[in-house]
Amino acid sequence: MRKECEEEKGINSGGNADKNVNSNENHMNMGTNQNVSEDMKKDEDGNETKIKELTNDLQRTRADFENFRKQVELQKENERRTTKLATVYKVLPLLDDLDRAISSYEELKPLEKSLEKTLKELSLVKVESSKGTEFNPDIHEAVMAEGDGEKEIIDEVLRSGYYYEGELLRPTMVKVKRA
Repeated sequence: MRKECEEEKGINSGGNADKNVNSNENHMNMGTNQNVSEDMKKDEDGNETKIKELTNDLQRTRADFENFRKQVELQKENERRTTKLATVYKVLPLLDDLDRAISSYEELKPLEKSLEKTLKELSLVKVESSKGTEFNPDIHEAVMAEGDGEKEIIDEVLRSGYYYEGELLRPTMVKVKRA
C-alpha cells in the first residue's frame, strides 16, 4: 500500500518534478545558449582578426613578389646593357683601324657613309670633332698642346670619340693648338 501511495505521490509530485527539471533545463539551456552565443562572437572576432592578419600577410607577400620581379627585370636590363657595352668596347679598336684605313685610301671613302649609318642604327655615333673647331674638355681628350694663347683649337684628331645611346662612351683624342 505504501508503494502505491508513493507511486501516486511520485506521479503527482513527479509531474511537478518534471516541471521543475524542465524549468531548470530551460535556465541551463538559456545559459548555455548565452555561452554559445558569446563563444560564437569570440570565434567571429577571432576569425575576423585572423582574416585581417592573413589578408595583410598576403598583401605584403604580393608586394614583396612584385618588388622582386621588378628587381629581376632591372638586373636583366643591366646585364643586357653591360653586355652591349662590352661588345661595343671590343669593336672600338676595329673602328679606329677602319677610320685610319678610310683616311689613308681614297678608294675606301664610300665605306665611311655606310659605316656611319650602321653605327647609328646600333646607337653608336661618332663625336663631331674636326681640325679648327674649339676644344671642349667634356668631349675631347688633349694629349698634346702647342702654342701660348688662351683659346684652344683642335689641330689634329688622333682617335675618334663615340657616343653610345646618347652618352659619351669615349672622348675624342686630339692635338690642341693654343692661339
